Amino acid sequence: MAALDIITYSFKNIFSLSTVSFEKACKLEHSTQQNAYAIYWIQNGKGTYNIDFEQYTFKDNVLFFLSPGQVFTVDSEHIKTAYKLTFVRDFYCIQTHDKEVACNGVLFNNIYETPFVQPCKKDTQKLQFILESLIDEFQQNETAQYDMLQSYLKQFMICSVRIQKENHTLKEDTETRLFKDFSLLVEQNFKTMHTVTEYANRLGVSPKSISKHFQKIGTKTPSDFIKNRILIEAKRLLIYTDKTVKEIAFELGFNDPAYFTRFFTKTISKSPLQFKKEY
Repeated sequence: MAALDIITYSFKNIFSLSTVSFEKACKLEHSTQQNAYAIYWIQNGKGTYNIDFEQYTFKDNVLFFLSPGQVFTVDSEHIKTAYKLTFVRDFYCIQTHDKEVACNGVLFNNIYETPFVQPCKKDTQKLQFILESLIDEFQQNETAQYDMLQSYLKQFMICSVRIQKENHTLKEDTETRLFKDFSLLVEQNFKTMHTVTEYANRLGVSPKSISKHFQKIGTKTPSDFIKNRILIEAKRLLIYTDKTVKEIAFELGFNDPAYFTRFFTKTISKSPLQFKKEY
């Protein structure tokens, strides 16, 4: 791998774009936990990624969207052409632009759906044009460069959202709206709220109604949904922090560390310490 095969453009360590072009397919260097928002566009390549302990196999022309804190590892990877966009919250806040760009639950901050987008030929041309404009802007030193770079990033994400929505299999009906509302509420409160009843009260519906909606769209039960989110965070904390099992239990809203250990062990058939040691 030659240094010229990877070119990185950067703006004040808050936004960067890396271009990858190998003569022969290679494996890239990756961090295992995201500390910023990242977009990977694998134009020519194939591989298998693990994102938050779920496995995803891909081949050619696919975009991955990763949020801060997510666990990202590579099983296999053969890449010839790719791009990587990285930005911090201070440069572009997903939450602030949520309504305008509709990113929350479509691209980023959504651990419940497949985190990639596959553009068609026409969409690929649009995205390529935006990236080429970005590269050109990175090489300038003109007035309001920050705003121009942010604008191109926003365009890239808007196009990606449109592609994802166009190819999304679920219709935007009552069931899926409730699912999105429920998943967003879980994301915001899973450390303090552990029961379906608590979320049902916040949403103004009955627990039974939520269960019926989940059943209609063919997903896991609301209770399993909550447990899965707690479990993902527990795994993240076990692997990437030095916190004790007791500290993690309290952080995730368990008053009794022994109960947390039983919950964890019952779910994955390994104790928290076993999981930490084996991972």
